[in-house]
Amino acid sequence: MPNAYADIAFTPRVRAEQLRFGSADAYARVLSPERDDGAELGPREAAFLSARDGFFQATVSETGWPYVQFRGGAPGFLKVIDQRTIGYADYRGNRQYVSVGNLRHDDRVSIIAVDYARRERLKLWGHVRIAEDRDIVDLLNGVDGPRAERGIVIRIAAFDWNCPQHIPIRLTDVERDGEIARLRDRIASLERDLAGNTGLQRELIA
Repeated sequence: MPNAYADIAFTPRVRAEQLRFGSADAYARVLSPERDDGAELGPREAAFLSARDGFFQATVSETGWPYVQFRGGAPGFLKVIDQRTIGYADYRGNRQYVSVGNLRHDDRVSIIAVDYARRERLKLWGHVRIAEDRDIVDLLNGVDGPRAERGIVIRIAAFDWNCPQHIPIRLTDVERDGEIARLRDRIASLERDLAGNTGLQRELIA
């Protein structure tokens, strides 16, 4: 079985474009039947997803159009349940219910999660089960905050790390404050070194 991502994304027309622009040979290795990888999360993927405070989610509408929505929350709101399963609590928003309506029609979902500070990006594909059982919703919801209307449980079909090229560096408020504190400490350390060196120079001149 090929790499799970390539098995989904590298359609005949995609392969034709790769051949046309000279990258087909480079990507042929991920289509090897000996690969059989790319569908089970490892420690790196689990840690990355658990640390995110948001991600972009695409669903497929009954009109065939993709629909992309941002989902956000405190780090940890996207829960890694096991190597093939993730989930999150879904809250009432503007009550358009576009994503959940799309998922009733087609359970396929695609997610992009980005760490802008470290320029890392993970793509996932999966099949969604909409859970309204209170035990499952409460498990994803946690004990604090508003009550979720449902749980979104995603069975992962494939994942792939994106190239970091062209990812802009952006910081959250917490990351920005940490960076400012680090730079202030660095400046203070350099000022102490400079003051020490200046005193030593004066002693040598005298």
